[in-house]
Amino acid sequence: MNKQELTYWITLALIPKMWTKRKNEIYVNCFQHVPQISIIDLFEDSSNWDIVGLNETEKIQFEEARLQLANNSFLVEDLMSQGYDILPVTHEEYPKLLKKNLKFNAPTVIYTKGNKSLLKEDSIAIVGSRSASEKALAFTENIAKKAADEDKVVVSGFAKGVDRQALDSAVNANGKSIIVLPQGIMTFSSGFKQYLKYIIQGRILVMSTFAPKAPWSVEFAMARNPIIYGMASEIFVAQSDEKGGTWAGVLDGLRKNRPVYVRYPDDKEKNANRLIIQKGASAVDMCGKVLVLNPNEQKTPNQIEKEKLDSNIIAVLRSVEAISAKEIILRLCLDWKDDKMKRYLDKMPQIEKKKVKNRLFYNLKGNAQQGLFDEQIQPT
Repeated sequence: MNKQELTYWITLALIPKMWTKRKNEIYVNCFQHVPQISIIDLFEDSSNWDIVGLNETEKIQFEEARLQLANNSFLVEDLMSQGYDILPVTHEEYPKLLKKNLKFNAPTVIYTKGNKSLLKEDSIAIVGSRSASEKALAFTENIAKKAADEDKVVVSGFAKGVDRQALDSAVNANGKSIIVLPQGIMTFSSGFKQYLKYIIQGRILVMSTFAPKAPWSVEFAMARNPIIYGMASEIFVAQSDEKGGTWAGVLDGLRKNRPVYVRYPDDKEKNANRLIIQKGASAVDMCGKVLVLNPNEQKTPNQIEKEKLDSNIIAVLRSVEAISAKEIILRLCLDWKDDKMKRYLDKMPQIEKKKVKNRLFYNLKGNAQQGLFDEQIQPT
């Protein structure tokens, strides 16, 4: 692909306020048209805009994008002179797995530096928290070494914690890694210096999907995560919280039936690993071996504690006709306020509440006994 074509591809990729999916849809319309409309003709001949289905807002965006062609031409020259590669989604070296996993959401253009053949090799992603535990980091090291032994590429995001551990463990085990940046590739100068030896050896590829000179941002860090997952055949989770990039990416992977493997946590660990397992991920041991768990082993300590409390409350309710929240607290020796117990009871579907002279009493649904309060109790 020549420099002129690359200039137009970058111009398409850098159109602001237009979703990647829409950019790819537009080019697919060009590709499917008979005769095909080239990326150059898409910009240079505005009569093609109606043919490919641009709306009025998009036509204005393309008019404004054409004004950036000269600047983008210089950008292409700058990138290529510094050894960067520009891979549009139609390029033969563009990673096929990324297109397969993300489909129309695959980046319109990716920017790389290093051994592009790594884009074609079997790969795994190792993901997890920036503030990962020692056990999570040890798991990451084990999985990265295993990948190196199996000649698989480790994909990571270069964040602190699990990402950096995955990268370093892979290259230290004589393995290979792809770094997916949360910033423009031309702003990664310190990282290139740190890993230059491995890049020269062909064991590291650095890639970015953002404007080449874009600085790091939280938004880019979140947008990078689907790329990490999309670049890998398997996803290994060292440690996840119940929010954030790892959590969101893993859930999206499960929705798409991607193979997700989660380190099985100790009972004392406070993370979301068990929750991810409950949602369909495979539990693995510290070496990545799949575990067969019984239902109780999949539950979090909080879930086990809640089930125990629910059982005790139901046992109390079965022994009485009706009872107040305060009396339940006393019988179970809980250090709770009345309001906390009332809120808890309201969330239990097996329980109903009734009012007696402005006081709330509780009993099991379908288990109310005929008795003293029947004429006075009224449903709330």
